[in-house]
Amino acid sequence: MEHVRFGRTGLRVSRLCLGTMTFGLQCDEARSNAILDAASAGGVDFLDTADVYPLGGGHNTVGRTEQIVGNWLRGKRHNFVVATKCAGVMGRNPWNQGTSRKHVLAAIDESLKRLGTDYVDLYQLHRYDDNAPLDETLEALDTVVRSGKARYVGVSNWPAYRIARALGRSELKNIVRIESVQPRYNMLFRGYERDLLPLCAEEKIAVIPYNPLAGGLLTGKHDAKAAPPEGSRFKLGTAGARYQERYWHSREFETIDALRAIAADAGLGMATMAMRWVLSEPAITAPIIGASKPEQLADSLAAAEQGPLPEDLKKKLDDVTHEWRAVDAER
Repeated sequence: MEHVRFGRTGLRVSRLCLGTMTFGLQCDEARSNAILDAASAGGVDFLDTADVYPLGGGHNTVGRTEQIVGNWLRGKRHNFVVATKCAGVMGRNPWNQGTSRKHVLAAIDESLKRLGTDYVDLYQLHRYDDNAPLDETLEALDTVVRSGKARYVGVSNWPAYRIARALGRSELKNIVRIESVQPRYNMLFRGYERDLLPLCAEEKIAVIPYNPLAGGLLTGKHDAKAAPPEGSRFKLGTAGARYQERYWHSREFETIDALRAIAADAGLGMATMAMRWVLSEPAITAPIIGASKPEQLADSLAAAEQGPLPEDLKKKLDDVTHEWRAVDAER
């Protein structure tokens, strides 16, 4: 497994990052451990989680994913780069969410307890909080890093203009700055190529995109004429409806049919081709891969081994999916 530089920092991470949002809901602890074992055996030593995971489980399951990851890391924490997030709803009190100083400083302590570690390598804001002043949030993150509870900080689901403003505020105040961004990115969702990815390339911000396979749609295994299958990302707890709204439409399936023909001509599996397409974007650092079974990691691991696509194949895929550069980034 290749290791690459994490933005402008001195940290190096595996070319793939393992996402864990299904652990504790779609996957029980035993299966989650098997997925972690398979990823580790494949050379993936960069793990991403969040305090609100498992996604789609509701209030009764928040924090369970971090507990599972922490249990698995016991005795081998030093061999992994660990990332987690805060900002989601973690309780019934109004201050148990968002990016206020109160919540950020409380959330990092709770995450560290669940993960069984005294620091995380990357602490990320899961979403932008309109109710918290940006300076307050950035100063809280600065406190987290200076206290030794995190090495770097990043954001997820922030548009380019908010990141640009945060960079300016951090520079002005001489405090910790955003070193990574976690956007949704795949062949069916390319809108961030217009602003976010160029910003990250210019500012040397690491990009660790989620949904590189569009929730599994880009594997080509789903049937447009059938209902989303039970046990898939499209039926996952309360998050299933969100994934259907994102991808389960006739236009997306028409694109899948076109991609299926290209993959067949190229002699590539759909999932491997889709992952190699993401890896071909120069601004991308480490795509976040997910799985509900250990064997599902094989295509992504193969993609990392094979590397970026040939230029002619990349151009063909870009042309076929060009309409998805205009997708609303908030969809």
